[in-house]
Amino acid sequence: MTEITQRDGTWSFDGSEVRIVPGRGKGIHPLREALGEIVVPVRAVAGISFEPDRKGGRLRLRLRDGACPVLRAADGRLKDGADPYQLSVEKDRTGVAEFFVEEIRDVLLIEQVPTGPVDRFLLPGPSVPVAGGGGDGTASFDGGTVRLTWNWKAKEAKSSGGPVAFPVSEVTGVSWVPAIGLENGRLRFTLRGQWSSVSTPAESDPYSLDLWGLSKKEYTAVLVAAAVLVRLPEPEQASRKESAPPAPIEIPAPTHAPAEVTAPAPVPALTASASASASADDHDVLLRRLRELGELHRAGVLTDDEFSTAKQAVLKRL
Repeated sequence: MTEITQRDGTWSFDGSEVRIVPGRGKGIHPLREALGEIVVPVRAVAGISFEPDRKGGRLRLRLRDGACPVLRAADGRLKDGADPYQLSVEKDRTGVAEFFVEEIRDVLLIEQVPTGPVDRFLLPGPSVPVAGGGGDGTASFDGGTVRLTWNWKAKEAKSSGGPVAFPVSEVTGVSWVPAIGLENGRLRFTLRGQWSSVSTPAESDPYSLDLWGLSKKEYTAVLVAAAVLVRLPEPEQASRKESAPPAPIEIPAPTHAPAEVTAPAPVPALTASASASASADDHDVLLRRLRELGELHRAGVLTDDEFSTAKQAVLKRL
C-alpha cells in the first residue's frame, strides 16, 4: 500500500485501485466534500504526473476519457480547487509524491492499461440522493426523479409554476456550465416531448437552474448532472469507443528524484537474476519478476538505483 496524506486529502494505492479521500475543513472545495471518497480502478487510469513548483507541487491523476461521469458532466470546466483528481503537495512530501507516481506507472505498464477513451463509465458517479445548485434554485435527484425547486430570486416565469419534477426516464440530455466572469452558468435538462431551446435563457427555462457564481457551492450542481448522466439509457458520453490498438503509455522521466529508502546492503545477485533467469519469451515470468521487484523496493530491500537497474533489465525482455 502506497499512501500520501496532505491538507487537500489522502490518496492511497494498493496495486489495483486509487482511493481518494477528500480533506475536511476550511479551504476544501464544496464539490470535493459533497462528492466524498472516490475509488478509481486501474483500468480507468490513463496516466499520472507530479508537477513541482517552489511551494511543493501538484499530483494529477488523468483518467481515460469517458470513464468518470463527473468529469464528463464538467467537460473540462472544473477549476483546480474543485478537481477531485488533483492533490496539492507540500514541499517536504515531494519525494513521496514522486514515489506514488512511479508505483502507479509501473502497474499501468505491467497491466498494459490502454490510454484511449472508453465506451462506458468505469466509475459509479455520485451516490444518490444528491442535491446541488444555487443561483435561483436547487436541483435534487434520488435516482429516479429530478426535482427543481426555486428560491425567492427566481423569475416569475419559474416561481409562478412552482417546483418542477420529472422522471429520469424522460431526460434525453443534461448540461452544466459554471458561471464565468460576468456570465451566468446553468444546469439544463432536456426532456423527451418537451419544448425546449438552448436559446432560452436559463433564468426563464423551467428545466434549468440559473447559476450566478456567487458561491463555490454552486459547483455541486455538476454532481446532479453526473448522477443523471450515469442513469441515461444512451448517455452522450457512450458514443465513443475504445481505440484499437491501444495507444502506448507515455512514461516521462521524473522531474525530481524519488524519496530515498533506507535499505540494507545491496543485493546484486538478486538484481542480476531478474534478467538472467527469465526466458525472453516467458511473459508471465517477467511480469511476476516485475511485481516481486516492486515489492522488494517498497520493503526497502532494494535501493532506488538497484530497483531501477533491475526493472530496466526485465523490461528489455518484455
